[in-house]
Amino acid sequence: MIDILGKFFEFDLSWDLIQRMRNNPFSTPNHTTFRVLFRRYISAHLVNEAISVYEDRLKEFGLKDETSYCILVDALCEYKHVIEAHELCFGNNNNSINVRNITKIYNMILRGWFKMGWWGKCREFWEEMDRKEVCKDLHSYSIYMDILCKSGKPWKAVKLYKEMKSKGIKLDVVAYNTVINAIGLSEGVDFVLRVYREMRELGCQPNVVTCNTVIKLLCENGRIKEAYRMLDEMPQSYIAPDVFTYHCFFRCLEKPKEILCLFDQMIENGVCPRMDTYVMLMRKFGRWGFLRPVFLVWKKMEKLGCSPDEFAYNALIDALIQKGMVDMARKYDEEMMAKGLSAKLRVELNTTEEG
Repeated sequence: MIDILGKFFEFDLSWDLIQRMRNNPFSTPNHTTFRVLFRRYISAHLVNEAISVYEDRLKEFGLKDETSYCILVDALCEYKHVIEAHELCFGNNNNSINVRNITKIYNMILRGWFKMGWWGKCREFWEEMDRKEVCKDLHSYSIYMDILCKSGKPWKAVKLYKEMKSKGIKLDVVAYNTVINAIGLSEGVDFVLRVYREMRELGCQPNVVTCNTVIKLLCENGRIKEAYRMLDEMPQSYIAPDVFTYHCFFRCLEKPKEILCLFDQMIENGVCPRMDTYVMLMRKFGRWGFLRPVFLVWKKMEKLGCSPDEFAYNALIDALIQKGMVDMARKYDEEMMAKGLSAKLRVELNTTEEG
């Protein structure tokens, strides 16, 4: 209820409800209550109000503690108020409590700079952690490796991975996923397979993201048979392929029949296509000049109860125009406009601005 009230900026009513909760022994406000309230204040950019709640109001609930402090900092970073979070934690007039796990605070701020995409600030903050001798943990390394990959420096992420190994830091599946992506970008698929085998040998169970990353790299390097082998092995490891697993194949396969067979297999295995799945396939078949597969995908989309959006209509219309079927293309163009969808302007259908 507090979440709903906060969503509509009814913060006075939120406080009325919190006071009523306080008087009810079965619903006393707790950290979860104020996590919701902090997130709603900060998502509405009412940062000073959120900080004021922590500084001035939480003591009366017995909740002005390390947990609430971390919840506040995390919410500030989540909604990209990282400058305010940094000032709260490290500013000159900082009234914060003494946090035992300082690494956790640094990780949240580092992740905040990551969400902002401020790569230079990320590097400065990482170096600041070294200068202040902050003990970096697995999460610190995982966040910074992801930063290095996203900022176009995957080889530095690989160097960091080697540093982790030399320090005896045991990687979890999230860290391995980042490493595998970085190695794929910088050193190629053979090195990726080595790390994947190392991961399994060390008892770290891969997840669907791991498999998708490896399959994507195999497909992009033309090693389709190995990618299929991994797809077949996933259920044996209790990993269910998802729609992105199949997208890796659809992007790289070049035979319509093979794509359609895999598409049917995907649906039979209980993986529901997304709208961008249908659009991807229709555009691909359309570019190749194969109209029948375009309609097979379209009919499957209708059969599964998925209402086509403007991108699906435009993919179908483009394929029809390419094959010279202008009258049928016009029919679908009119149909999509009747549904209030935005149609492309096309000379072939006399729908240009001048027309």
